[in-house]
Amino acid sequence: MTAVWFGLVLLCLLMYVVLDGYDLGVGIATLFERDPRHRHEMLETVALAWDGNETWLVLLGVSLWAGFPAAFGTILPHACVPLTLMLFALIVRGVAVEMASQRPPAPWWERAFGIGSLVAALAQGAAAGSLAENFTVGGGLGWYSALTAVSVAVGYLALGYAFTKWKASGALRFRAGRHGIVATIAAAGLASACLGAVEATAAPLNLGSPVRIAGFIGLLAFAVVGLVLAVATLRPASRRDGLPLCGLAIGVVAIALAVVTARYPVLAPPSLTADNAVSPSGTMQFLAVGVGLNVPLVLFYSWYAHYAFRGVRRTTPEAHHAAPMGEH
Repeated sequence: MTAVWFGLVLLCLLMYVVLDGYDLGVGIATLFERDPRHRHEMLETVALAWDGNETWLVLLGVSLWAGFPAAFGTILPHACVPLTLMLFALIVRGVAVEMASQRPPAPWWERAFGIGSLVAALAQGAAAGSLAENFTVGGGLGWYSALTAVSVAVGYLALGYAFTKWKASGALRFRAGRHGIVATIAAAGLASACLGAVEATAAPLNLGSPVRIAGFIGLLAFAVVGLVLAVATLRPASRRDGLPLCGLAIGVVAIALAVVTARYPVLAPPSLTADNAVSPSGTMQFLAVGVGLNVPLVLFYSWYAHYAFRGVRRTTPEAHHAAPMGEH
């Protein structure tokens, strides 16, 4: 039952990172966009589904709190500062999306959307990096958290550019593809740095068995394939605009699973594991009914929201004119 519940927590985490990751990335990308029409267009591309994407964060928190209360009670005080910043940033960006969408032009709300997205991404990365540090209540975060914070923000930026290329047209599509290649390569480099630097933290990877080594290497190979696919199809000349997001999703999921393969069952250093943090079996069975019923519903909602708006492409006036040189 412990492994099943851990799998449920991991599912919620990965769904959140991929889905909310792209709309946080779009928000970060607006900070680098000078054209106000393009900034508003980018905001509108995520206004259709951002609230459903964040439902996975709620399920993640509930699943961790209910299934692994000892881990929840240990992690929350240690990562209190970044998690609090994340919640406030998500509130700001949620309000900004609705305000800017209802009363355009709204440059200040669009700027708030971008800053809120960046702060949320950095905070999530810092909280993730703190899981490799010695836990101290109220203590500051270390260098590894700073590295993972930047890595997550750049990774989200790559997802955001991939989504923008899929949904935009004209000059915005061209720039999203070009900048997305740079962001993807930078994200791959930072992810490699995180994997290499984790050996110097309080929670190094456990690759002591052939099975773990094979799983770790195999998953990293999948990640490389996904990232190569993303870079190849982010080129503005490529018309397979949905593939960059698919490739990046494969890369993100594969890297996360590789880390889990090398860390499970350790949840936090030095000795907090899934086995000694799990709820009693009776509680788990009771919770499995409630959470188990909600997960399929949220999965269906996430699929339907993206399926229903799959053909929606935002078009700015210049999209009706010739594309930039090199796009043909």
